[in-house]
Amino acid sequence: MIDLSDYRRSYEQGGLDEADLTPHPIDLFERWLKDAIDSGLPDPNGVVVGTVDADGQPYSRMVLIKGYSRESLTFYTNFGSRKARQLEQNPRVSLLFPWYLLERQVTFLGTARRMSAAESLRYFHSRPRDSQIGAWVSHQSSMISARAALTSKFMELKEKFRSGEIPIPTFWGGFEVTFHSVEFWQGRKNRLHDRFIYERGADGGWAAHRLAP
Repeated sequence: MIDLSDYRRSYEQGGLDEADLTPHPIDLFERWLKDAIDSGLPDPNGVVVGTVDADGQPYSRMVLIKGYSRESLTFYTNFGSRKARQLEQNPRVSLLFPWYLLERQVTFLGTARRMSAAESLRYFHSRPRDSQIGAWVSHQSSMISARAALTSKFMELKEKFRSGEIPIPTFWGGFEVTFHSVEFWQGRKNRLHDRFIYERGADGGWAAHRLAP
């Protein structure tokens, strides 16, 4: 067994103070997202999606956020996937941006809504053509006999869709997550991290509070 007890480092890249906060959390998120992009961080739009199944078992996995607004964030998936099935049963979801190299994390809590094919169509056709075909190939989260089954199906569909526009699969599309809570975490020296949570009030406004590390 590898001893992990002494694997640690001191977080000293910066801090987060009340003066840094913005009235709306998405403005601070956008500032941090730009920092992540400008730093060359791999997959700055990558998030850990947390869902819960019907038995209360939590699941986490990485996806890429493909859009956001002042009310919501969006990602795309196969509607037959484990995460999609769980969101149909329980739409409450968490989205964690793990910007470890910047010693930062942002967590959104909200409710997911399955988007229609019409809403997902524009993004689908903006994807590389092979990625569009890939959406047709994989019945995500289902068991397969071997990788060769995927590659064979991919080549079959690539020939089928060799010309013309590729239609969006009926089993593929987006989820829009409308958020009601956003937490910002900035690592600090001696584990005295800075944490602020924004929560939406009944009037639709946002209030931010500092949390103990």
